[in-house]
Amino acid sequence: MMIKIRDAEAGDLEAWLPLWKGYCDFYKVEIADDITMATWARALDPMNVLSARVALVDGRLVGFAHHHTHLTTWDRRPTCYLEDLFTAPSVRGLGVGRALLDDLVALGKARDWASIYWITAEGNATARKIYDSYAPRDEFVRYSIGL
Repeated sequence: MMIKIRDAEAGDLEAWLPLWKGYCDFYKVEIADDITMATWARALDPMNVLSARVALVDGRLVGFAHHHTHLTTWDRRPTCYLEDLFTAPSVRGLGVGRALLDDLVALGKARDWASIYWITAEGNATARKIYDSYAPRDEFVRYSIGL
C-alpha cells in the first residue's frame, strides 16, 4: 500500500466532503454547509493561512490534515496549529494518520516552524496512541468562549 500526501486541490472536494462529515460526526458537531464550503475555499486559497494536506491510497483520498501557522510570542519562528486530522475508517491502523503527521513534521522542518501543536478529545484513545508516540501530552488546559 502506497500512501501519498499532497496539498488539497479543487478537484478533491467530492472526496473530501464525506471525510469532513465523518470528522464532524465523530465530534458530534453540525457545521452549516456554507461554513463547510468556506473552509474548503480557505484551504485552497494560497493567500489564506488555512492549509489542507490530503492522504491518498491507490489514488483515493482517505484522509486530511487541516493546519495553519501563526506568530508566537515564545519564538521568532511561526508555529503550526493542526486544526483537524481525520482518516477514513477503512484505512485506520494502516499508517495514514501517521503519514499525515510525518508530512507536517517534514513541512515544519523545511519551513522552519518552531513547533506543531494540536488538541484532541480526552476520550479519543485511538488517536491519542498515535499522538503519544510523537510527544507527551502537555500541561495546558483548554478554555473556549463562544461568541
